Parts: sequence; C-alpha cells; structure tokens
Amino acid sequence: MHQRKTLVLGASTNEERYSCLAVKKLLKYGFPVCAIGLREGEIDGVKIDLPGTPFENIHTVTIYVGAKNQQPYYDYVLKLAPKRVIFNPGTQNVDFEKKLRDAGIHVTHACTLIMLSNQLY
Repeated sequence: MHQRKTLVLGASTNEERYSCLAVKKLLKYGFPVCAIGLREGEIDGVKIDLPGTPFENIHTVTIYVGAKNQQPYYDYVLKLAPKRVIFNPGTQNVDFEKKLRDAGIHVTHACTLIMLSNQLY
C-alpha cells in the first residue's frame, strides 16, 4: 500500500462525477483515501465526511471544487499542511495557489485520473 494518503475535496457519491471516480481509482491503486463533500455518504467503503473534519498525515489534496466555491476551504487545507495540492481541470484558483505556495505546499495543475492511469501520481 502507498503511504501517500490523499484527501479528495469535493467528493460525491454520484458515479458520474470525477471525484467519485478518483476515490475509486485511488483505492484501486492502493492509496489510503479520505473524502470531504457537501453531503455525507460512502464510496467503496470510504466515508465522505463534511467540511472541517480533521485528518492527519495527508500527503495530497486533490480538488474537485470550482474556484468560486473554494474560499471556505483555504484555511482548512492549509492547516492540513499537505505536501501537494492537485487542481484538477476547472478548479484552478490563482489566489488559493499563491497561499499554498507561500506555505511551502507544492501545487500541481493536472487530472488525478490521468496521473493515476499513467503512473505519475
């Protein structure tokens, strides 16, 4: 099992959503996964917690929340102090990215699903 624990921010139980597919694919590749969403639920045994839930040892946060809805998560993600934050297509946010970089967190613009498929995660 990989040690890079990943938090999927914007998780949904809707099987057509990329966030749901990301949780499933991360699990398939052996990554420990946590999930935050607007509604509690479960994806293949991973509980979707509500925003603000504390987690420890998060290596990567992969974002599936549009830029206009990210501000409430700024302090939360910074407090988690991940090594890396992935802004998936459509989630880029210059303000948030600057805050992350200023905190020494690596910022990536990529698709988590493609990264996993190409073994670049």
